[in-house]
Amino acid sequence: MMMLKTESMTTEIQTCLGAITECQKACMESMAYCMSKGGKYIDVSIMSIMRDCAEMCMMCANMMRGNSEFVGRSCMLCYQISEKCAAACENWSDDKKITECIIACRKCAQYCKVISTVPAN
Repeated sequence: MMMLKTESMTTEIQTCLGAITECQKACMESMAYCMSKGGKYIDVSIMSIMRDCAEMCMMCANMMRGNSEFVGRSCMLCYQISEKCAAACENWSDDKKITECIIACRKCAQYCKVISTVPAN
């Protein structure tokens, strides 16, 4: 998808967009990984929050690209969901693939929190 270059596409938003995109990818890959591993990795609550996180990241990224007036609020929700996803995955922090997801979620949360507190124009 092409990104709209606008005056308001600040460095902070571009950095946040990168973190959101990485988080979405990490959650999708981790869900597929869990499905392939099976056993204890088939945890409905954790896979559900991974799915929610990936979906929210996609929506938030699209709103940023479209310069939506709801970017701040979608970033707040993205922040909350990615934090929750990282926390849910902590049980499997001994797994390299899941650790990558935790790191991506925490980074996403960190940047989304900043954007969500920026006052709207």
